Amino acid sequence: MNENNVSIADRSIDFPTKGLERRRKLLPWWVIAFTWLFLLFFALMPVAVIMGLLKYKFAMSLLGLTTNEPFSLIGLAVMALFGLKGVTAFALWAEKKWAVGLAKIDAILSIAVCLAVMAYAIFALHSFSIRLELIVLALYFYKMNQIQHDWENFDSPQSIPEVIQ
Repeated sequence: MNENNVSIADRSIDFPTKGLERRRKLLPWWVIAFTWLFLLFFALMPVAVIMGLLKYKFAMSLLGLTTNEPFSLIGLAVMALFGLKGVTAFALWAEKKWAVGLAKIDAILSIAVCLAVMAYAIFALHSFSIRLELIVLALYFYKMNQIQHDWENFDSPQSIPEVIQ
């Protein structure tokens, strides 16, 4: 190959990425804090499953769903939600291209669960309570929606420089 030619496959050419080195830099500090928290809970999921299989009872709670029975309907729902949040946290931390899309699905599902728990409290228990998680979840969805384009197009160059032969 001629010394004056540059190969398109040459990965040593750096394209500008708006001054960011990693996708992770698009995340605000509070999302990173929750990412670590849900990674920790996700790592504890196998322990919870084993304890449940051994008939141990322990408290589990997420988004207003609370139970002491790990293999009840609510217990399985809580573990599934923790699983989804753990996969989402891992995808965000690992900077997967699809992570923000999954985070938006996670936020919408979590908001729906919170609203369902509030509706259940109103109609079945005749009490009213506002789930404060809704505020954080709405901000989470807003932020993920805001950064989705930059996150998904992070590796694509804004413009390909002309190679002069």
